[in-house]
Amino acid sequence: MKTCIIVGASHAGGHLAVTLRQSGWDGGIVLVGEEPHLPYHRPPLSKDFLAGKKSLDEILIRPREVYDKANIRVLTGRRVAAIDRSAKQIVLADGERLDYDALALAVGSSVRRMSAPGTELKGVHYLRNVADVEAIRADVRPGGNAVIVGGGYIGLETAAVLRGSGMNVTVVEMLERVMQRVTAPQVSAFYSRVHTEEGVKIFCGTGVNAFEGSGRIESVVCAGGKMLPADLVIVGIGIVPNVELAQAAGLEIDNGIVVDEFTRTSDPDIHAIGDCTNHYTRIYDRRMRLESVQNATDQARAAALAICGKGQPYDALPWFWSDQYDLKLQIAGLSQGHDEVVLRGDPGAGRSFAAFYLKEGRVIAVDAVNKPQEFMAGRKLITEKKAVDKTKLTDPAVPMRELT
Repeated sequence: MKTCIIVGASHAGGHLAVTLRQSGWDGGIVLVGEEPHLPYHRPPLSKDFLAGKKSLDEILIRPREVYDKANIRVLTGRRVAAIDRSAKQIVLADGERLDYDALALAVGSSVRRMSAPGTELKGVHYLRNVADVEAIRADVRPGGNAVIVGGGYIGLETAAVLRGSGMNVTVVEMLERVMQRVTAPQVSAFYSRVHTEEGVKIFCGTGVNAFEGSGRIESVVCAGGKMLPADLVIVGIGIVPNVELAQAAGLEIDNGIVVDEFTRTSDPDIHAIGDCTNHYTRIYDRRMRLESVQNATDQARAAALAICGKGQPYDALPWFWSDQYDLKLQIAGLSQGHDEVVLRGDPGAGRSFAAFYLKEGRVIAVDAVNKPQEFMAGRKLITEKKAVDKTKLTDPAVPMRELT
């Protein structure tokens, strides 16, 4: 009987395991994960799970019974130390070897760590997994001072939750505006305004030199000497793909594990999916690495079909979301390379608008804040690649259906 081993009990790995069985794989399926938990949704970690609104059981992707019913062997708390491609085996950290006919790497990514002095102090946290959030929650104190290093999605989402928990929150961002890498200046200004209205202090263009305290964090030393009192620090400065296992096995690496349109690596018996991969997209005609649930889910589906010999090229439109306060930001497409930003609604007032990113008169991405119709229409405009009437696009009185 053939066996498919999936390394990484991530969103991608958990979805692949079940989809593989649903796609007709009648051999063995083994899902191996380092954490002691079944695969769970990561987006709630910085939102409802951090806020204590959802338990671990409530954020599991699927309950244990689903894996049991599908005859999927799940090994939690087990680390894969190496891949022996010549023997077609994986080597676990305890020395046990498992044979595979097909191997899928869903190893995800890790937080980017700071090298500033004092990062080892108690109360200085990163946020990537359940254990991280449980440690953060133990340090949340109403009236206490929280400093968030990094003004991206994770930083702003945690800032919103901590404000809701009664903490005084300061965000320190090294770039000139929050969310600078992923949004237009108008969108950054909107989120700075809303967070400021909610009581968050934001310092942009500011680096962090050190963390200070006697065994525990007491203050954050910013570039230029500014001192910020801190009882809790969360560092959210990005993530890096986990490529070490693949690299040691001799697979092609280039800002992630390089895969083709069927999620195959440079070894045709090994697939890779999710945050750790670098894949080609026809929509934007370039290679990219995406950090999103959508990409993990869609690549898992593509890998399942390919492993079952039913390969269909992976060519999904990227989309993302972020929940902060009463704001739901929905993003479709990738805005890099745009030559114009068209606004529908006023980001300077209220809490809903949409920003459309155009290139040569065609929509290539949309940021929609509390605007689900604009998000859905934007997705269609992106995939259709047709010129858009900007006068109608900017007029909220014109229904979006007239533009698609």
